[in-house]
Amino acid sequence: MHDHRKLGRELNLFDTDPLIGSGLPYWLPDGAVVRHALEEYIHGAERRAGYRHVYSPVLGKRELYEISGHWAHYSDDMFPPMELGGEQFVLRPSLCPHHALMYRSRPHSYRELPLRMAELGGMYRSELSGVLGGLTRVRAIQLNDAHLFCTLEQVAGEAAGALEMIRRAYEALGIVPVRYRLSLPGPGGKYVAAPELWKRSTALLREVLDASGLPYEAAEGEAAFYGPKIDVQVADGAGRESTLSTVQIDFHQPEQFDLHYIGADGAKHRPVMIHRSVIGSVERAVAHLLEQHGGAFPAWLAPVQLVILPVSEAELPHADALAARCAERGLRAEVAGPERGTLGARIRAARLVPYQAVVGAREAVDDLVALRLRDGRRLDAGPADAVLGRIEALVGAHGTELWPAAASPA
Repeated sequence: MHDHRKLGRELNLFDTDPLIGSGLPYWLPDGAVVRHALEEYIHGAERRAGYRHVYSPVLGKRELYEISGHWAHYSDDMFPPMELGGEQFVLRPSLCPHHALMYRSRPHSYRELPLRMAELGGMYRSELSGVLGGLTRVRAIQLNDAHLFCTLEQVAGEAAGALEMIRRAYEALGIVPVRYRLSLPGPGGKYVAAPELWKRSTALLREVLDASGLPYEAAEGEAAFYGPKIDVQVADGAGRESTLSTVQIDFHQPEQFDLHYIGADGAKHRPVMIHRSVIGSVERAVAHLLEQHGGAFPAWLAPVQLVILPVSEAELPHADALAARCAERGLRAEVAGPERGTLGARIRAARLVPYQAVVGAREAVDDLVALRLRDGRRLDAGPADAVLGRIEALVGAHGTELWPAAASPA
C-alpha cells in the first residue's frame, strides 16, 4: 500500500512547512510539472467539449454567500470574515456564486444555451487540524470546477455529457472508480427547504444514471446543501473511500440570484445550473494518482518522461543534444550522466521514469535510441527521430500504454 504523503516527499513533489501552516502544501518543481500537465489535460478536454474558461476572485462579500445559501448552511466550514472599509469579506468556499454572478452580468437568449463556464480556481475551507492529511484534506484547494446553465430539457443531456468526460479522464489517468453514488439529503442536515426542487433534481439525476447503464447506490446525508448529486467514488489502498468527481443539479441558486434567459416566446425563463467537476480538487486527484500508481505516473503525466543514460563521458555531448531535441518536441527529458554513478545505479534510480534511453558509442555515432521501458521491456535500437516521434505520439494520446505490444521501436 502506497502513502502519498511519504511518496510526495521522497519524489520531491510537494511538502509543507510550519511557517506556512497545516493544510497548506507547496508544490516543488516536479510536483508542479504533474499538476500543470493535469490542468492542461482538463483545460483541453473542456475546450473541446465547448466550455468557456473564466477567472474569478477568491474573495467575496459576506452578502454574496448569504444570497447563495453558503453562509446559512456552510459557514462552519468557512474562514471568518475580514473587515475591510466597513464591509465584511470572506475567502470563498466555492466558485458557484461567482459564476452565477458572471452569468447574470449579461443578457442571455435560449439560443446561447447550454452555456458551459469552467474555471480551475482556488477556494478555501477551514478544516480542523485533526483531519488534515497530505493532499487529501487541505485548507487551500484548487478545484477543477464548471457550471452549465441550460434549459430544463437540456439537463439530462448535459449531465450525461459530464459523466462521459469523467469516464474519459479516468481512462487517461488509469483511475478505476469503486462506485457511483446518488447523494441525497438526510435527516438533521442543513439543506435548502425546497421539497419540490429536491424532487425534480433527484428525478433528473436518476434518469441520467439509469440511461448511462452505470450501477449506482443511493446514499442519504451526502447531498450538497442546495441539491442532490452524483458522486464518483474512489478508494485508497486501505479501502478508504473518497469522492473525486461530481455532477450536481441545482435549481436553488438560479432562483437566489434571479438568473434568467429569454426564451423563444420572448419571455423570461429560469435556467437550471449544473455543477460539474471532472477530477475534483487537483490536490486530491494527485494524492489518489500517487497512491494508485506508486509514483509511476502515466507517461503524459510523469515529471520526467525520458531519462537519457550516456554510458561514459564520451557520449555526454550526444546525450545533451538528444535532450534538446526532446524539448523541441515538448517531451520532458533529463540526462543522467556518469557523475551520478554506475549505469546500473542510474537505471535503478530512474525506475519510475516511463522511458530510459541508454546511449553507448554505437548509438551516439549512428544517432540511434535503444529504449528500456519502465515495465521491464527492452526495445531494439531505432533511429532517434522515429523513436522520439513514437514517444511524442503516445504521450499526446493521453493514455496509460507505454508502448504497443507488437510495435517496433521505429
